[in-house]
Amino acid sequence: MTESDPRVTVDGFIGQIDATQVPRYGGEPTFARLPRLTDVPAADVAILGVPFDSGVSYRPGARFGPGHIRESSRLLRPYNPAADVSPFAVQQVADAGDLGVNPFNIDEAIAMIEHGARGLLEPAPRLLTLGGDHTIALPLLRAMRATHGPVAVVHFDAHLDTWDTYFGAAYTHGTPFRRAFEEGLLDPEGCLHVGIRGPLYGADDLVRDADVGFRVLPATEADQLGTAGMIEAIAARVGDRPVYVSVDIDVLDPAFAPGTGTPEAGGLTSRELLAVLRSFARLNLVGADIVEVAPAYDHAQITGIAAAHVGYELLSALALGKN
Repeated sequence: MTESDPRVTVDGFIGQIDATQVPRYGGEPTFARLPRLTDVPAADVAILGVPFDSGVSYRPGARFGPGHIRESSRLLRPYNPAADVSPFAVQQVADAGDLGVNPFNIDEAIAMIEHGARGLLEPAPRLLTLGGDHTIALPLLRAMRATHGPVAVVHFDAHLDTWDTYFGAAYTHGTPFRRAFEEGLLDPEGCLHVGIRGPLYGADDLVRDADVGFRVLPATEADQLGTAGMIEAIAARVGDRPVYVSVDIDVLDPAFAPGTGTPEAGGLTSRELLAVLRSFARLNLVGADIVEVAPAYDHAQITGIAAAHVGYELLSALALGKN
């Protein structure tokens, strides 16, 4: 930190650059203009970027997602009125920067991500990760398993991501939750997909998905259930288990998130997703990721802004859960 970047400090927690002294388009390009992890004595939550997209099967570009989400988060302010919490005033949140991972060797990249995440969970017990493609969920869940035991996963996505292989490859952005189940990382009694929609390879895809412990709350039921119904269905499924949230931004309709690699029509609205995430203050939330933001296909930061607000609601939920 420098004198040119004055910080808002509340009860010893170092927060954002003071927007009354430094315009929002200036200052450090961290998430929400928060301090870097190296600039705080300790952190409750670390924000980690993983610029990796070697596991994609369609449009690439999610490797640029972490920077795009950070740039799109400059307008986030310190008080969340919908949740009635100032998430940076009751917990220390800091940006840990990006992991450098091998873009040419997926196995090595996965090992590097797991190692980096485990290392961060020592100084910061909660981790919000900005991807990157959905391959990164597997090593992150390995790190979570080492700290919390098997976790319930609430997975927001247009796609199941429980396929076995793709072109013979076991580790892709379409396979992380099958591998996680096989490795015993999941509590299969508490896992749920939210927002699934679009064509599948066959009806057996849903059968095989159920075999690895997931229930499905499809996007087609969002209108019937409403936001309140989705919130209750999720809470009933996960109970008091430790919960890991994985948000593929393509859970949103392309109208709200065009900048992603595998868009599907008929998705959730930004308002629906944010409202559901806001309810997670009642859950035993232990970590989260936001993946598949591909800025090359984004327009006017629509997708980046949505992803930044997803991160903000998750941080707010962690803040309320901390209290």
